[in-house]
Amino acid sequence: MTGRASLGDGRVSLEALGSAGRGCVIEPGARIFGPAHVHLGEDVYIGHGALLRAYPGGELRIGDGCWIGPGCFINSYGGVRLGRRVGLGPGACVLSSEHAGGERDRAVLDTPLEAREVVIEDGADLGARSVILPGVRIGARARVGAGAVVTRSVPAGAVVAGVPARPLHSEEPR
Repeated sequence: MTGRASLGDGRVSLEALGSAGRGCVIEPGARIFGPAHVHLGEDVYIGHGALLRAYPGGELRIGDGCWIGPGCFINSYGGVRLGRRVGLGPGACVLSSEHAGGERDRAVLDTPLEAREVVIEDGADLGARSVILPGVRIGARARVGAGAVVTRSVPAGAVVAGVPARPLHSEEPR
């Protein structure tokens, strides 16, 4: 026996969140765990089947006008901050922790968690089923292609795609 306990079904109202601005929508089937540590700006949309997980030491802060697509997964153990007008395409995944691993005589699951904050700046967009790994910063107005796995920070205005994600071009003026 592991001693683990259920986290419940994750169904919450806006009133149960740490804070929520006007005009926020949580679609049916979306689940939010650790709601006291979730903070939504105004006009935030959380799509059907999205799963958000927040922690006392890892707040989830979503800025005004963000769109969290259906089936997205955000784990904010290390903290996750989304700026204003950030879009997460269907099934996008944002992770802010990982197991240290590296010990041959232990299951990876039994190694310590390493928490690193993820920041996605104003106006950035994550394509469908993209994955953002711990410690990554996505710059303002940057775009991440569908299915990309982002292992390193992305500068403002850049466009990245692939596994691992690589720059395609930048739209920022020089």
